[in-house]
Amino acid sequence: MNKPQRIGIVLTRVPGYSETFLVNKIVGLQNQGIEVILFVDQSVGIPKDFICKIKCMPYGDPLKWKRYLKMVLSIWNILFSHPQRSYKLFRMHRKSLRSRVRSFKNVLLAQPLLNESLDWLHFGFGVLAVNREFVAKVIGASMAVSFRGYDLYLSPLKQPDIYKELFATSCRYHVLSQEMRLDLTNQGVNSNQIEVIYPAIDVDFFRSEVDDIVFSYPIKFLSVTRLHWKKGLEYTLEALAHLKNEGIDFKYTIIGEGDQYERLVFAVHQLDLVKEVRFLGKQSPAKVKQAYKEADIYLQYSIQEGFCNAVLEAQAMGIPCVVSNAEGLAENILDGKTGWVIPKRVPIILANKIKEILLMDVSKLTEIRNMAKERVSDKFNMEAQQRKFVEFYKR
Repeated sequence: MNKPQRIGIVLTRVPGYSETFLVNKIVGLQNQGIEVILFVDQSVGIPKDFICKIKCMPYGDPLKWKRYLKMVLSIWNILFSHPQRSYKLFRMHRKSLRSRVRSFKNVLLAQPLLNESLDWLHFGFGVLAVNREFVAKVIGASMAVSFRGYDLYLSPLKQPDIYKELFATSCRYHVLSQEMRLDLTNQGVNSNQIEVIYPAIDVDFFRSEVDDIVFSYPIKFLSVTRLHWKKGLEYTLEALAHLKNEGIDFKYTIIGEGDQYERLVFAVHQLDLVKEVRFLGKQSPAKVKQAYKEADIYLQYSIQEGFCNAVLEAQAMGIPCVVSNAEGLAENILDGKTGWVIPKRVPIILANKIKEILLMDVSKLTEIRNMAKERVSDKFNMEAQQRKFVEFYKR
């Protein structure tokens, strides 16, 4: 198959602060001469100068009158613009035992997609393909779906059969780790349909010229992460409370924002860590890089994690990293070689690992951090990832 000319990518919204991996992918494809059209479910915050063409789905506008207008236009499209595609999609939904009302609604909401001529239709997260499983076939495009963690491990807990129709559809899957590939095959997906493409970072930007590791007190810990329950920040705080009780002097900086801020601030107060912990919220890439430069140890003690670009950035900056064994983190870090992977949800184990690292021989620490820097530079650079995506779409 030749290099595709037009790829449609479906996302909930335009990629934001913590989703640079999606922007990098779009840039990489366009640099290869591939046209990318972004379809988003939410119209809020759409920039006028985004890097590619953007289309908003009919229900994505916050203003009711605009939503109604788009629905009217969608009905017009069904009747006059592409009635054959619309009827074919309706019949396929009915054949899958969906009700007439549900089937018509799916056709109505799919109109911006039915209006396009694409080589590939790629859903950026698994849940975005639900109720859209047949659109690619109807428009004559190949179909791809990315699973990134939350959609594979948590969404099925709330709706056990959510991917039943998807997994029965002809599709190629992109996942972030071998662990995720195994989980998909365990759910009946043919392994030949699955491609592991690891995340990537700008290794030229996240680079440190410091050669040796020298700890000085207070030890400076860092996490760059969303304030979300799956990031395990309460367990991290409990581990640091153990260190404080043993007289270890430290400061802990958390960069990121999220809906768990109040809960975490309350935990900081209860654990008597007010003087040690600071929340910096959202920061620019330059300030994040500066925080990496100042940190002694990076912590990512997540409960669930697809892979985590921040851990890659920290390794590229030469910071010793301690992570949990949540999903892709065990492939992000090679335990004992490029950092340390420990069981999740056990704060005392994290505390003990940190104490072990603080007592470690400097030459051993330097060996680990240099191996981490080299591995990230070689394996997780954006050029390599972009080449793999181009190959992904050729198959």
